[in-house]
Amino acid sequence: MSVQSWFNEIWYERATAPGWLLPLSAAYGAVSALRRYAYAKRWRRPARLSRPLIVVGNLSVGGTGKTPLVCWLVSRLLERGLRPGVVTRGYGGSSRVARLVEATDDPNVVGDESILLARRTNVPVAIGRDRPAAAQLLIDLGCDLIVSDDGLQHYAMARDGEIVVIDGDRRFGNGRLFPAGPLREAPARLSSVDAIVVNGGNPARRGNAPLDAALGMQLTATSAIALSGGTSRALSEFAGQSVHALAAIGNPQRFFAMLRARGIEVAAHPLPDHAPLNVEDISFADDRPVLMTEKDAVKCAKIAGPQHWYVPISATFDDSESAALLGIVAKIIRRRAKEA
Repeated sequence: MSVQSWFNEIWYERATAPGWLLPLSAAYGAVSALRRYAYAKRWRRPARLSRPLIVVGNLSVGGTGKTPLVCWLVSRLLERGLRPGVVTRGYGGSSRVARLVEATDDPNVVGDESILLARRTNVPVAIGRDRPAAAQLLIDLGCDLIVSDDGLQHYAMARDGEIVVIDGDRRFGNGRLFPAGPLREAPARLSSVDAIVVNGGNPARRGNAPLDAALGMQLTATSAIALSGGTSRALSEFAGQSVHALAAIGNPQRFFAMLRARGIEVAAHPLPDHAPLNVEDISFADDRPVLMTEKDAVKCAKIAGPQHWYVPISATFDDSESAALLGIVAKIIRRRAKEA
């Protein structure tokens, strides 16, 4: 069993956490609370950008659907005549300095998610451990609004609005702070954010605090694209077939479940989030198709064969909830304009 699988059993499957994890969680919570308090009291001064900053983040470790939501939001902002840019840390890449990202960059340098964002959004993307410096690069290019993919707990960067994404199936896991649980912050943190978005799961469960005002989002996939040549096939064409499915993301089971729900027989190959991939990781003894996430495809372009396909995922909302979320974003922008 991998380390990630061991943690997932504790966090989400109600396995008993070893006692030695509990004091580590208490220490983690104390340090996190003290750090946030220091910024709230201005003992440490967060960097204030000259343009509005909206953070799309989460409370838990691992994937909840932040990146598809960022892509959706950027697209809506472009439709409204704005010039957004995206800032992210560049997790998994070796770069230590703030820099702009090109769609053709090496994922080993800039990280896989930043390249995915550059390709899907077609807006400027910047990475850096010093996220205020990275965001400034976007402002220098003429971006009039910055969207941060992750960074809810990065209090060194002052934000004008916060959108938190919750996994509708996993929710808060066992409710404990990391490492005894999956939480970076307690659910009470949700009381101070501008919007809560629940990704999938049972909508009826949203009526329980603290998710009583949450908006519902779904992740959809309709096609598979060949890594070699870019041919597109309807995902429905794989129904009834047996495939290998590869996912090095925060919640790989969500990807596998999505494929199975479309009638595809899945031989699942979960890997740790952001895991580097080589030929051995994506090659199997038979000639079945290999379906992977778009984030994984970024790392496999040079080693893929004709059997390798990736499945783009998009965030969707119903009309009323889309309008509600965009209304919240517009309010954030107007609030910042009044401060100028």
